[in-house]
Amino acid sequence: MGDLTKGDDGRRRCWWGASTSEYQAYHDGEWGRPVTDDRGIYERLVLEGFQSGLSWLTILRKRENFRAAFANFDIDTVARYGARDVRRLLGDAGIVRHRGKIEAAIANAKAAAALDVPLVELVWSHAPTGRQRAPRGLTDLPPITPESTALSKELKRRGFRFVGPTTAYAAMQACGVVNDHLAGCWVRAEVEQERRTAKEAVKVL
Repeated sequence: MGDLTKGDDGRRRCWWGASTSEYQAYHDGEWGRPVTDDRGIYERLVLEGFQSGLSWLTILRKRENFRAAFANFDIDTVARYGARDVRRLLGDAGIVRHRGKIEAAIANAKAAAALDVPLVELVWSHAPTGRQRAPRGLTDLPPITPESTALSKELKRRGFRFVGPTTAYAAMQACGVVNDHLAGCWVRAEVEQERRTAKEAVKVL
């Protein structure tokens, strides 16, 4: 079955989805399932930015700390953060203490708050069109796509930071803008059905 793995429950998953309990919960219950609210999109963009250069498991294990540090990723609240908050966050051992990423998270909240369209609509407007072939293995998963490159460019134009094409694509995967669960993964069909419903909920689509 290529890059599929079988968990203790007998279900086949993407190769990474059964490697730890945290990954299995994230793979089964969240990754690829559509996110259709601004707060959720902002959270994924921030976390994917912090993940750059680190393992995603590190971010997952610190996720509740990130939520506490960034006001549960409430965009308007984080947009009001200033120099004192940067110092506070740099002293918070529960998160990744990287000044550039912290400042980018705040800048991204300011940029999101200033948008003339909802952030969720901006991101979902870059979903690929037409029927997408299910990836069969790791080699079928590109690090960037034309859509993620376009999304990255648009976000940067609007003042977002730490949102290169690779980070943008990871966020698109996480938010269900694309469905990159492998063919044969038990989650894939559920995600595809949820994406059809999500596209009706996000009016720009």
